[in-house]
Amino acid sequence: MKNPGQPWRQNPLLRISYRFVAPLYDLVIELPMREARRRSLRALPQDVPGRVLVSGAGTGLDLPLLPPLHRYIALDFSPAMLARAVPRGSCLQVDFVLGDSMALPFADETFDHVVLHLIVAVVPQPERCLAEAARVLKPGGTVILFDKFLRPRQRAPLRRLFNGITRRFATRMDVVFEEALRAAPSLQVVSDEPAMAGGWFRSILLRKVWS
Repeated sequence: MKNPGQPWRQNPLLRISYRFVAPLYDLVIELPMREARRRSLRALPQDVPGRVLVSGAGTGLDLPLLPPLHRYIALDFSPAMLARAVPRGSCLQVDFVLGDSMALPFADETFDHVVLHLIVAVVPQPERCLAEAARVLKPGGTVILFDKFLRPRQRAPLRRLFNGITRRFATRMDVVFEEALRAAPSLQVVSDEPAMAGGWFRSILLRKVWS
């Protein structure tokens, strides 16, 4: 098993900050993004049960929106965030795991689907997050992704300016999805739609192709 904490040593301040952010996270994130999350999660099958990894589950805002037929694992690197998620999973078959989205503690091809909501642009190495999601996903399975990304060659000077600050304690603002995806060549884009903020937030569906 890989050491789930190793990549986060590159940014210990981010890990500490989420301990204090946890009580405020829902106030800032839940209501403005609830409908976008709901639309994204419609990509999960509603009729065929499977194993689903919610990687970067945070305080569990996705859990009440998930179809109950699946078996879930909700993973997060922050004990404070994960503790707030547990009550939200009371109506699901869900196990909670303390771990790192950049070094998942699961065997290859374990899951039928992986949910990545607001995590790829948070972790220090988004390409590792996508590569790990691809590794634990079964061929033919899907990655359901909702996050904020820059477009290739998009200048976005203000976002890049503030990124030097926000990446240390909250989130990155300079992640180009197409660049991060190169680390996971087995993942193909099925759909890519604007979700919020004039297309800064995107709802993306990926599928793992057979090798």
